[in-house]
Amino acid sequence: MIDLQRRDGRLLRIGHRGAAALAPENTIASLSLALELGCDLVEFDVLEVDGTLLVAHSPAEIPAEPATLEDALAFLAGTEAGIQLDLKAPGAERTLVQALGRHSLVERAVVSSFRPASLRALGALEPDLRLGLTYPEDRYGVGRRRLLAPLVGSGLALMRVTLARRIGRMLAAAGATAAMLHWQVVSRAAVERCHAAGAAVFAWTVLDAEQVRRLDDLGVDGVIADDPRIFAG
Repeated sequence: MIDLQRRDGRLLRIGHRGAAALAPENTIASLSLALELGCDLVEFDVLEVDGTLLVAHSPAEIPAEPATLEDALAFLAGTEAGIQLDLKAPGAERTLVQALGRHSLVERAVVSSFRPASLRALGALEPDLRLGLTYPEDRYGVGRRRLLAPLVGSGLALMRVTLARRIGRMLAAAGATAAMLHWQVVSRAAVERCHAAGAAVFAWTVLDAEQVRRLDDLGVDGVIADDPRIFAG
């Protein structure tokens, strides 16, 4: 089973939607580039469109040359990378688990969602699958837009105040063994509560090396970034 903790004291480097700042996001090319740049895991979104699971964040963000989930898993099966699949398709849990099984990738994968019901369904279908609870929901990607950062940040700061008290219960209710937290809701107390519950902490979506250093100091296990080059900063 994939280890989501730090490796020899070093936080895990996760490419967001592959290497979204450098190549078309949620494509095989983007996943491949993230691995070339030294990512330990690659993250990508899984969306259901007309009964097919595609690598895409939303119907409005389907790549010009979309990859199916099967395409992505077939590519990643030929690598040694860890995999984070962010499930955007409630009801597709069984199909996702079956696809991971066909490619012998259950033990290398963690599936994340902001929907506790999806995580519970996944856990019932495949007890060996690692599960991550995403918090908060960021349906429109506003957390990645620098111009909106002050407005978004004020709301996230309020969430950060209460999260440490709630995160243990949230993880237990979802059956999750990892917390995928927006970087602005991460606090040392929240990280410590997660670790006390045996859960790893991944922070998303980190934009620069200064943020990486701050999160590293707070003890997170992994950082998810659009541009993997910031890990060398």
